[in-house]
Amino acid sequence: MSPDLSIIVPLYNEEDNVRPLFEAIAAALAPLPLTVELLLVDDGSRDATFARALELPRDGKPKLRLVKLRRNYGQTAAMAAGIEHARGRILVTLDGDLQNDPQDIPRFLAEIDKGFDLVVGWRKARKDHWSRVLPSKVANRLIGWITGVPIKDNGCSLKAYRAELIKEIPLYAEMHRFIPAMASLAGARIAEIEVRHHPRRFGRSKYGFSRIYKVLVDLVVIATILDFTRRPMRWLLGTGGLAALVGCSAATLFVLTRAEPGVAFQGVVMLSGALAAFLLFLAFLSYLLHSVRTSRLELFRLLAARPADASPPP
Repeated sequence: MSPDLSIIVPLYNEEDNVRPLFEAIAAALAPLPLTVELLLVDDGSRDATFARALELPRDGKPKLRLVKLRRNYGQTAAMAAGIEHARGRILVTLDGDLQNDPQDIPRFLAEIDKGFDLVVGWRKARKDHWSRVLPSKVANRLIGWITGVPIKDNGCSLKAYRAELIKEIPLYAEMHRFIPAMASLAGARIAEIEVRHHPRRFGRSKYGFSRIYKVLVDLVVIATILDFTRRPMRWLLGTGGLAALVGCSAATLFVLTRAEPGVAFQGVVMLSGALAAFLLFLAFLSYLLHSVRTSRLELFRLLAARPADASPPP
């Protein structure tokens, strides 16, 4: 029988956090009348993280399942592996460094019960060094401005999802930060709630300024996907218009200068015209396909994230 809830925790070199994390999750979930599985995903750790996980009790609540990656692929890949193996109808992800508080999980489940498809944590009072907080704030502003989904803390791993939603979202590179933006394409109802955040007790952070360029590259990809999905004709018509402009400019230049047309000139005009016609055809085809899809499915609406009326307990 499938569990009601799956907790997914990516781990990388967190040997000292494994047992305290397991005990904290077990204590937070003990009062809930739900069947729970806990997936610990070892992202190619070089220390004794996986060995410590093997020492934990497998049965009981939560029921422990282990996933081990052959090498270090990164947080998003580890999270995706856990999501793929999860069997619950509701999935919750959190970091393995004990900075997220498992005691907040019941509040996420309460928001899911209200009808939300995705609940995002907001670390309003972060307990991190400024070298992590500053890039995160800049990235969140950029992501909200470009995607139109104004989440305050995209980088917070503590999130809750309906399984049918998160299992359909492709995750790679640093894409876990853009889950709310991707979910908005399907008209997902999104809530954001404040969560507690603790200083790191063991180990060291794996994040910092080195991630900025990766996030920026992924942001460009996400912005392109979102904009093309919402307005497919604009991209194709814009590119086709540019090709037509190049061809017309070359033809006008030939007429005005009365120059002898060479092979290169004729090639530019013909290729530009053919490209413009082809892109114009694709634009109308994409418009027709988009219209058919939206007429058969529910209207896709980009929902602004709505903060739930819930604050973390002191």
